[in-house]
Amino acid sequence: MTLFDVYSLYNIEPVYGKGSHVFTADGTEFLDLYGGHAVISIGHAHPRYVKAVADQVAKLGFYSNSVENSLQTLLAEKLGQLTGYNDYQLFLCNSGAEANENAIKLASFTTGRKKLLAFSKAFHGRTSGAVAATDNPRIVSPFNETPNVEFAPLGDIAAVEAKLEKGDFCAVIIEGIQGVSGIHEPGDEFLRQLREITKKYGVMLILDEIQSGTGRTGKYFAHQHSGIKPDIITMAKGIANGFPMGAVLIAPDIKPAKGMLGTTFGGNHLACAAAIAVADVMTDEKLIDNAAEIGSYLIDGLKKIPAIKEVRGKGLMIGVEIEGEAAELRKKLLFDHRIFTGGAGAHTVRLLPALCLSREQADHFLKEFKAALQ
Repeated sequence: MTLFDVYSLYNIEPVYGKGSHVFTADGTEFLDLYGGHAVISIGHAHPRYVKAVADQVAKLGFYSNSVENSLQTLLAEKLGQLTGYNDYQLFLCNSGAEANENAIKLASFTTGRKKLLAFSKAFHGRTSGAVAATDNPRIVSPFNETPNVEFAPLGDIAAVEAKLEKGDFCAVIIEGIQGVSGIHEPGDEFLRQLREITKKYGVMLILDEIQSGTGRTGKYFAHQHSGIKPDIITMAKGIANGFPMGAVLIAPDIKPAKGMLGTTFGGNHLACAAAIAVADVMTDEKLIDNAAEIGSYLIDGLKKIPAIKEVRGKGLMIGVEIEGEAAELRKKLLFDHRIFTGGAGAHTVRLLPALCLSREQADHFLKEFKAALQ
């Protein structure tokens, strides 16, 4: 049997990691400024995380959601404290796409409506409903095409209202900061206007914080910079530092019904142990504050490099637009400078490091990035 060949692979295999570094089998060290698509939040192989996962798997790795699981309750309490959403409800699943699927379904169940409004250049996942709300025809199969999803230009509140006033929309879904498209912010004022207009038309507001959440932007969720409160928030990636987990935060006025949502593996014992460890480390080591501080430092440093066309983002969610091909620059950074970065379109390098990134590591990256551009 061979692997289904759908990924473009670099000829490098990290086999272990520590903090913001990964290593190949021969001990070659790489600075990780990508965190595996924003998944590594507290750093690779954090000792408290490793112990929590090892201790839990030695006791009970899994049982179904047909019985009580106090780890789920504890995780809900910790997420409530970290996010400031103590009064919201938590549904646990396995991935960001699954979180968005459940959020959309929940909005449709609650409102009795079937249409969804998303935004240009959006990315919400690759499962059926999530990919239909993704503005990328290359990954939307004919089966996924549906008249129930419409798109509006990001930042155009008049276009949003023109859609919503026609009725039958259950929700608007928007990323806290668009990641895959190249780190594009909706803007605080636009989010405030969007919150007002969705309330006006009785439409739910879903904030997709899968990439922009878990403290990455210097607040737990990117939308919190604007001061709004959505009806539903989705998250995944950094929530469990590499263990597959997704989550949906649900406003207290949305009432559940037995069987409305469900999952086999979501919120299992091992996943919860991983996510609890992440929450504790983030709190004790003040990683959200570090993301804000080091992120601002990185952004300021990048803006001083003349060859860079534009720098976008907040905290440790940064897009660096260059004149040339980003793919070639990323390859040069990896093989010549031993730094992992991500891509987002033809001309944008995406930076999503662990929130424990130090100033010394940021300085090293800035020095090597500048050299790679020459």
